[in-house]
Amino acid sequence: MDMESLTIFCAVASELSVTQAAARLGRAPSSVTTRIQQLEADIGAELFVRTNKRMALTAAGERFLEYAQRLLALAEEARHVVTGGRDGGTLRVGSMESTAASRLPALLAAYHARHPATRLALSTGPSRPLIEQVRTGLLDCAFVALPPSFGGAAALEELGLASMAVWREELCLLLPASEGQARSAMDVRTRSLAAFPQGCTYRGIAEKVLDVAGSTQWQVQEMNSYHTMIACVAAGACVTLLPASVLALSDAPATLTTLPAGEIDTVLVWRAGFDVPAFRHLLAQVGEAAL
Repeated sequence: MDMESLTIFCAVASELSVTQAAARLGRAPSSVTTRIQQLEADIGAELFVRTNKRMALTAAGERFLEYAQRLLALAEEARHVVTGGRDGGTLRVGSMESTAASRLPALLAAYHARHPATRLALSTGPSRPLIEQVRTGLLDCAFVALPPSFGGAAALEELGLASMAVWREELCLLLPASEGQARSAMDVRTRSLAAFPQGCTYRGIAEKVLDVAGSTQWQVQEMNSYHTMIACVAAGACVTLLPASVLALSDAPATLTTLPAGEIDTVLVWRAGFDVPAFRHLLAQVGEAAL
């Protein structure tokens, strides 16, 4: 179970193809196959199911993948720390879709200009899964929004996480043109909410503002992009909640109605004690943009 074998395993798990993983790694397919077989023999479990030319992770493979990713990340972190950051390293950043669209482009571009040797790996998702990925070490840090019921910084500390409030977002309900007479959430007649999957803080806020739980008439349509949500609102099919900063970047028709839905902070979270040069540089830069 050496670093090279773990790297090969993660590549095959990502591609689900020995041929494609081999091309990505610059190795012969036979070499990749041998390494996977040796790793399976060492662990004592099959990591992949092979059917004709198709591959899929077994249950054991799915569990092992998380450990392999963490081991590789820890090895890179150790190298980065002991060299004082000379090798640049990789910083794995998580973010909500909204923050990635409206806030991070300028921040990460400036970071790259200052620290070009550091590779930034950005992944997006709902806040709760991102927090869990930071806690377990799959991410180094993440930009999230904490729901009112979460417990704030104190709850993060109990999970072994540190935090910093960075941006304050103005939230708004976006309604179809047919809802032009609505003056509050109580006036909204449309009974379909477009939102990200469970775990999204903004979805929770929307459900509370619209009292979705208090009515059997509401339906929630789960989507994975604000572009799709805005399009569905424009089509008159649903309502959605999003930051005003994201709406400003869109080409939403001027005929759509907006209602204020409060404010919420975007928070940067990281593991307490996590102190590598690449992250220190990011934290310093985020501090310049913080509230």
